[in-house]
Amino acid sequence: MQSIIVESWVTLCLLAPWLLFGAFLAGLLHVALPPNWLRKNLQGNWGVLKAVVLGVPLPLCSCGVIPAGIGLKRNGASDGAALGFLISTPQTGVDSVLVSASVFGWPFAIFKMVLAALTGLVGGCLARPTAEIAVAENTGANPSLAHQHWTIRWLAHSIELIQSIWRWLAAGIIVSAVISVWIVPTGAFQQIGDAGLLVSLVLVLLVSLPLYVCATASVPIAAALVAGGIPVSAALVFLIAGPATNFATIGAIFSQFGIRNTLTYLATIVLGSICGAIFFDWALGATTIESVTHMHEHLNGISIITGIVLLLFFLWFGLRDVQFWLRKRKSQNQAPTAAIPCLRLPVQGMNCQACVRKIESTLLKNPCVEHVDVDLEQGLVQVYGDVDLTTVRKGIKEAGFGVQSAPVVP
Repeated sequence: MQSIIVESWVTLCLLAPWLLFGAFLAGLLHVALPPNWLRKNLQGNWGVLKAVVLGVPLPLCSCGVIPAGIGLKRNGASDGAALGFLISTPQTGVDSVLVSASVFGWPFAIFKMVLAALTGLVGGCLARPTAEIAVAENTGANPSLAHQHWTIRWLAHSIELIQSIWRWLAAGIIVSAVISVWIVPTGAFQQIGDAGLLVSLVLVLLVSLPLYVCATASVPIAAALVAGGIPVSAALVFLIAGPATNFATIGAIFSQFGIRNTLTYLATIVLGSICGAIFFDWALGATTIESVTHMHEHLNGISIITGIVLLLFFLWFGLRDVQFWLRKRKSQNQAPTAAIPCLRLPVQGMNCQACVRKIESTLLKNPCVEHVDVDLEQGLVQVYGDVDLTTVRKGIKEAGFGVQSAPVVP
């Protein structure tokens, strides 16, 4: 057990500098792009290319990219642009590229980014238009933050980014440590590696397709697999297919884009990752082995300091999650009845389950709020309890979302 803790700490320190830097860089991108700029520019024949170019650096995992990609489609972007965005964006991001470079080297990281863009382009170009979905427009604006200085919005978004993936990141670090301490010494992965490149790629692909893991959190797991004997090119398949696919993502794409585009989405990722891995093994396969094998030798003062900072963030996020869980459990035990006053308000800016969680957590801090229901698809928040409209609006704005002036009659 002690060895796993030590290995987890070393991996955390290796990831921390690049993860924090990538998060702050992503925050700058968020502040620099005007609201709704993405949706307004994903039109015409260049829509797919624009969606991929803009999506590749964005640090969105499956939980965030699905509502964002569907939001693009619902607000006028072509099916090809939306599907290209959905394929390319979760595979990479500024934080993932930096972390991948620190572990596998820059040739690997750049190749992975290029492969993500190519698969997105191919999948988007092969997409066929489906029926439009008529829903109320979600502006994605954040009125409560508009008056704040750009540095505050930059730091707030950067921290929220880390918070949105911290559980998956922590799980990935622990899994990596377990693999390194308990499995790698047995040579189990070496047997898979010895079976040949194609067998290794297929086996890793079968594991990756249903698995949910974010692009950044998948890096330490991939590094442990390589250290155990899996070819570096097989790790590339894991880093492409793992973040881009899982059962929830596949189901969401099927419900919004239809069976044909869903099959296009899966075929693009499967064939793209396999072909890309084979080409990488032929052209660049030997360039990253040394950096993975000797990755523990690169700990320094910056790694340790940033590792402590990241660990403190984890502890803080964990404490907030526990507090939210306790409030949520109390709310669930007090099921709303017709006798409890209810307010139903249209909310702007919600686009994923992280948004839902943030609104619920903020509103449930008020002891007068007994229960909160959030309808993400319709953009509605229903609040039960002896609380006035002004207080609810203030809470929603405090969470970073806009609320329309008039409530909806339940």
